[in-house]
Amino acid sequence: MALVRPFRALRPRPDLAAEIAAVPYDVVSTEEARALAAGKPNSFLHVSRAEIDLPSTVSPYADEVYTRAWETFEAFRSSALVQDARPTLYVYRLRMGDHEQTGLAGAFSVDEYRRDVILKHERTRKDKEDDRTRHITELRAQTGPVLLTYRGTDASTAAIAAVTAGTPLYDFTADDGIAHTVWAATPEQAQALVAAFADVPRLYIADGHHRAASAARAQEALGAEPDEEGSFFLAVAFPDSQMRILPYHRVVKDLNGHTVEALLTVLSQQFPMSAGTPSPSRKGECGVFVRGKWYTLTLGDQSTDPADPIRTLDVSRLQDRLLAPILGIADPRTDTRIDFVGGIRGTGELEKLVNARKAAIAFSMYPVTLDELMAIADAGAIMPPKSTWFEPKLRDGLLSHEI
Repeated sequence: MALVRPFRALRPRPDLAAEIAAVPYDVVSTEEARALAAGKPNSFLHVSRAEIDLPSTVSPYADEVYTRAWETFEAFRSSALVQDARPTLYVYRLRMGDHEQTGLAGAFSVDEYRRDVILKHERTRKDKEDDRTRHITELRAQTGPVLLTYRGTDASTAAIAAVTAGTPLYDFTADDGIAHTVWAATPEQAQALVAAFADVPRLYIADGHHRAASAARAQEALGAEPDEEGSFFLAVAFPDSQMRILPYHRVVKDLNGHTVEALLTVLSQQFPMSAGTPSPSRKGECGVFVRGKWYTLTLGDQSTDPADPIRTLDVSRLQDRLLAPILGIADPRTDTRIDFVGGIRGTGELEKLVNARKAAIAFSMYPVTLDELMAIADAGAIMPPKSTWFEPKLRDGLLSHEI
């Protein structure tokens, strides 16, 4: 079963919701966060990326950063935030262009995370875990939700729809054009949501592996008992039919000693390849941009192998057949010659990087499907780094879970 528990959200005053809501802390650099928050004293980036309010010489992981985060959070609490009088569940809708997804926001079980009722598909890095674990324990709150998905059921769909028939707490469009709408469930609606999710056998982490891992570590650090708030973590769960995955592209800084002509010769000898367009049209293809031109390269067999779902991913084929043997990228997790570009930035960003000589070659990928992600998680396997980019993104600061 999927256990979800109502909680008393610490959230913005309705008149400040659009000002407070901020992009997730981990999709922007310190410099980008500082620019986004400039002239916006209510932006939650002042809490989630508190180093932006300290001198640029201060490390993002310095003690004073977490102290500043707590101080700002407390200042927000007294002037800009409200807290619901009773525990409840919430429904959160995202709208980006003609795409819309509506999910359940609540407190999910750390124990189920550990027991793989809530499944993972990515490894986490200790330094990133350390950062968010300390952020949680210093603030005694989880301020940014994990993004979950699940195989939708008729009961969960109906229970969520009942909540959206009411008046929302928030309904605004952010500067990036993404609309955010949040409703609070009534006690009866919350009971129906809890019952509906009790019949969902598994949840899957789509985005936010470090947030979930940090919540589990914070539970241990604080010694939270099983029924205490510290044994639950903030998340929003969307049905699989509504999720949207964008590709995660690759750029490599040099050609591993090849000239462009020599590399193109090698590629054409080993792969079906032709003049192409920026975006691949199907699984099994990738775009290659080098010296101002796009090529379409076919990576190989498109069949699936339930025994080894990792090997059938396009990012795996690219790594195994091209990046490692030809460009010398043995470990994309640690090699500084490779970088990754989220699909929301578009293939124009790839052209920009290569044309500016910040990269020598770029590869545009076809997006991983949610069925592939779930199959990999079900198999207990781990996806290659930077395989999926989920869009639209939830906002930090709209719903915080005190622990």
